[in-house]
Amino acid sequence: MSVDIANESGVSVDEVALVSVAQFVLGELRIHPLAELSVLLVDDKVMAGLHERWMGEPGPADVLSFPMDELRPPGPPHLGGGHGDRSGPDGPDHSPALLGDIVLCPQVAAEQAREAKHSTAEELELLCTHGLLHLLGYDHADADERAVMFGLQDRLLASWRAARAPAAASPAAASPAAASPAAASPAGTSGQGSDDEGRKGPG
Repeated sequence: MSVDIANESGVSVDEVALVSVAQFVLGELRIHPLAELSVLLVDDKVMAGLHERWMGEPGPADVLSFPMDELRPPGPPHLGGGHGDRSGPDGPDHSPALLGDIVLCPQVAAEQAREAKHSTAEELELLCTHGLLHLLGYDHADADERAVMFGLQDRLLASWRAARAPAAASPAAASPAAASPAAASPAGTSGQGSDDEGRKGPG
């Protein structure tokens, strides 16, 4: 999976972890291995401008998702759903996809992390996962959708953290090479945006 990340927020974040969690989620949902995703971190002023422009709401959001290709979320096996397939007139398309952009605001994430009593890094990982699920077509407009999306979000994060724990404890994971940030490239915004607080839902 190709995940480009650009940090324009002025806040130091663990970019490697954000790339890792995004790649893990894409892999778990069986998205095409050549799929491309952009993650952009911005400050609260820039996020407030995006929030008002695309959502018509004041103040900075925690996460905004801007889909590019129309992906379909993985449906339950008993319903015959595919895993991140793009559907067309001739059926699912398994070709590589440009998923879109996820925009995160570390300042808002830090405030929410304090309320939730966990780290800002954990909040950003949660928001990245939440934004990615939105790109894949998940939503929480009603109770049933919310149960599906938030249940999947919790399972994905738990699995990723469990898989990451042994690596974090190893000497190799603590080396400077392992901790170096991923190469960053600009991530633009396009299309429609969707935003909300991944931990609590829209207020």
